[in-house]
Amino acid sequence: MKILKVTDEVFKRYGRVVDNIDFTDLVEELKKTPVPADVAYEPSVEALEALPVMEELSRVAYGEMPIQIGYCNGHNTKLNALEYHRDSEINVAATDAVLMLGLLSDVEADHTYDTSKVEAFLVPAGTAVEVYATSLHYAPCHVDDASGFQVAIVLPKGTNYPLKEAHKKVDEAKSGVGLSNEDAMLTAVNKWLIGHAEGGLDEGSFLGLKGRNLCLTED
Repeated sequence: MKILKVTDEVFKRYGRVVDNIDFTDLVEELKKTPVPADVAYEPSVEALEALPVMEELSRVAYGEMPIQIGYCNGHNTKLNALEYHRDSEINVAATDAVLMLGLLSDVEADHTYDTSKVEAFLVPAGTAVEVYATSLHYAPCHVDDASGFQVAIVLPKGTNYPLKEAHKKVDEAKSGVGLSNEDAMLTAVNKWLIGHAEGGLDEGSFLGLKGRNLCLTED
């Protein structure tokens, strides 16, 4: 799979490099977090949120909105799913990592999406990027098999936590063939998910990704 750079002009469709905030301390603290054999996500980590950059991110990047800083670490080379939020997500890489991204505007009326439209971007270690709310994304991919990836995830406070009330469910007969209501895709607070049939998602997830389950190690 072709891997572009976040400094390439095409990345501007999906996000931007965050160059007006110093992430040095955050990257160093992130290096202390565990890297599992698969993928682990923690939406809020006290040691990361105790850093001065927490206040700066809230004030400068999110316009004084309350935020949370967690991480997504592990080993991964596949797309598996795509998600989106109603707000931007900032990713800060402690290791080289690759993001597979798509455009929300390319999602069909039945909420399906063709994976051939996904583009991959290298986020070098020490780099922070803002992934716009109009971009589809999911777990990062590793560049080095031995070290895996470590990426801090900054989002508005409460995002990705369990839902407080029942929402529409995916009709099993329709799973993978499109939906008429976006609410059935809501899997956590501020998280709408489109899964792939080969992505290993929980039963009942909306499997609306059409095409290959993309892998960095394949052409």
